Amino acid sequence: MPTLIAGCDEAGRGCVLGPLVICIAVVEKEREPELKAIGAKDSKLLSPSARERLYSQVKGICVEARCIHITAKQLNDLMRRHSLNEIEAMKIAELLSEMTHHPEKIIADSPDTVAKRFEQRIRKYLKRDLEIQSEHKADVNYPVVSGASIIAKVERDAAIEGIKKELGYDFGSGYSSDERTIEFLKSNMHVPAVQKYVRIRWETVERLKQRKLGEF
Repeated sequence: MPTLIAGCDEAGRGCVLGPLVICIAVVEKEREPELKAIGAKDSKLLSPSARERLYSQVKGICVEARCIHITAKQLNDLMRRHSLNEIEAMKIAELLSEMTHHPEKIIADSPDTVAKRFEQRIRKYLKRDLEIQSEHKADVNYPVVSGASIIAKVERDAAIEGIKKELGYDFGSGYSSDERTIEFLKSNMHVPAVQKYVRIRWETVERLKQRKLGEF
């Protein structure tokens, strides 16, 4: 039996609009170099067209790749009781439990300032033994994590495009650093159709609320 390893990464962590997408990609250890050979790297270092091109190639090399989409509403509810890092760990364990192929090891890109702490968070929710390697910059250093990064980003981008189509407005990327996103929120935070996609516990949204540019 081939040894299976997994990589885990997310897309949309810092957004104020839309879902947070987490991906776990599982590959036979001997085939991981193929991911590097096709050009898989941290999704932030790739153009949208390169990510789109690599998406199907990465999936073709992996034995399994799954994503979980955490909606803004789910994040708003969960963040009443948990930190964002805790939520990510919880959902990674949930996603692992749904996988058809069970890796012997998972490498996760750590959002915790202390990388080891994220491993401990995941293990708390995991119901089976598994080697967990949590590192900063794992999406840069490990091709299987790069693959997960690409898949998560492409799925997150597709979700954002779907929301734009539904709302009939191009609000940009959904990140707080995006002026189009902020201008959109200033004028539309009070609209019920928009509210379900807004992460109300983000500082950016709190500041806009304090300026009375919208009420929830």
